[in-house]
Amino acid sequence: MKKIAYIASECVPFIKTGGLADVVGTLPKEFNKNEYDVRIIMPKYMCLPDKYKNNMKYITHFMMDLGWKQEYVGVMYLEYEGVPVYFIDNEKYFSGFNIYGDVKWDIEKYCYFCKAALSILPAVGFQPDILHCHDWQAGLVPVYLNTMFQNNPFFSCMKSIMTIHNLRFQGRWDIETIQADSGLPSYVFTADKLEFHKDASMLKGGLVYADKITTVSNTYAHEIQTPEYGEGLDGLLRARWQSLWGIVNGIDYDVYNPAKDNKIAANYTKKDVLEGKKKNKVALQKRLGLPENPDCYMVGLISRLTDQKGLDLIDRVMNDMMTDGTQFVVLGTGETRYEDMFRYYQGIHPSKLSANIYFSDELSHLMYAGCDTILVPSRFEPCGLTQLMSLRYGSLPIVRETGGLKDTVVPYNEYEGTGTGFSFSNYDARELLNTFNYSKEVYYNNKEAWKGLVERAMDQNYSWAESAKIYERLYNDI
Repeated sequence: MKKIAYIASECVPFIKTGGLADVVGTLPKEFNKNEYDVRIIMPKYMCLPDKYKNNMKYITHFMMDLGWKQEYVGVMYLEYEGVPVYFIDNEKYFSGFNIYGDVKWDIEKYCYFCKAALSILPAVGFQPDILHCHDWQAGLVPVYLNTMFQNNPFFSCMKSIMTIHNLRFQGRWDIETIQADSGLPSYVFTADKLEFHKDASMLKGGLVYADKITTVSNTYAHEIQTPEYGEGLDGLLRARWQSLWGIVNGIDYDVYNPAKDNKIAANYTKKDVLEGKKKNKVALQKRLGLPENPDCYMVGLISRLTDQKGLDLIDRVMNDMMTDGTQFVVLGTGETRYEDMFRYYQGIHPSKLSANIYFSDELSHLMYAGCDTILVPSRFEPCGLTQLMSLRYGSLPIVRETGGLKDTVVPYNEYEGTGTGFSFSNYDARELLNTFNYSKEVYYNNKEAWKGLVERAMDQNYSWAESAKIYERLYNDI
């Protein structure tokens, strides 16, 4: 039996800020329990919901050397849906109402977490074959494994995998601080290891020392080897290309299932999708105070409102998009300028645009069920989950061809009658508008083609079960 430890800063259902949490919380459940013993290690944040904290069992505690000081390490345990989860307890580091905040403090916190994640293993009696580390917050685990823990027989046979969910975030600070916070030897802070433009990068350390590297789509695995998307690490990733795997994320097909979803107004399957979507559209219009019209063209945007998501393109063509009775529903929070931008356009088009500047899981489900298309015009997108959810509900994604968006959405080809959505290649507002208008034209003027697109979209399988098969190959390969 292969034993695997997932080491990460967040995990559904306990705490989530992005797609990383979905991967860590959902993927371990997909493996055959007779062949894989997968367990999760994460921090015990004060802001975890009480219903989980109150059910945790105390396992042990000890003191751990960290640089020039000693720190308390407590271990709590909870089994969730058949997956064992170890929570590292330290109130100094994991109190607070948010899991991320001040970068300098986050660096020290996750230096502690990385060393503690390894240190608890003998104490809890779990000796994994593979340490599967996620993003920069777990980046020092492969570094510790190959330096300070190297001569300990308990750790000598362990291999490590580093998964990049978003290369933009690297855990970067000055060398002196990270060396003091981590207690790592000075020889790792060189240009071929952790040093990065005169600072130190925790993610770079993980990428140098890990046995394998994965990222969350095939296209993104290629993109990050280029200067445009490599965030300064493209040279290292090109050098390690033979160890780099692109494995697309999945979604939980039980949670996102229009046939059973109790968060939507009317359940439907592929057989009655168009009728079902009309009922949900009217329910969505009612809820948001938009004119009720089951036949109007409705586009949704469910997103963090940040630069990465291509919102500056929308800004340039928004007034051109709001024609022919189009309705636009926005859900998300983020940078103030984009929150204000959508409020501004709602003021100009109150009967066409609904700007919901908050996040609601319930409303997002109703949008997937009620919208005709979902817009994802990202500047870059390692994987993206929005388009996978929209395919599942028969809402056609309109995407820019980058990262996971390119891997998962097949552009409509009217001559061959193929495709599962619409896409454009250049980061250009005019291309976005042309693609958007083309989707509207098909919606209004070619009902048969639209029905075929929706049915093919619902036929796609981006469940975690598919991704898990590739991860199994990786685990066996290592």
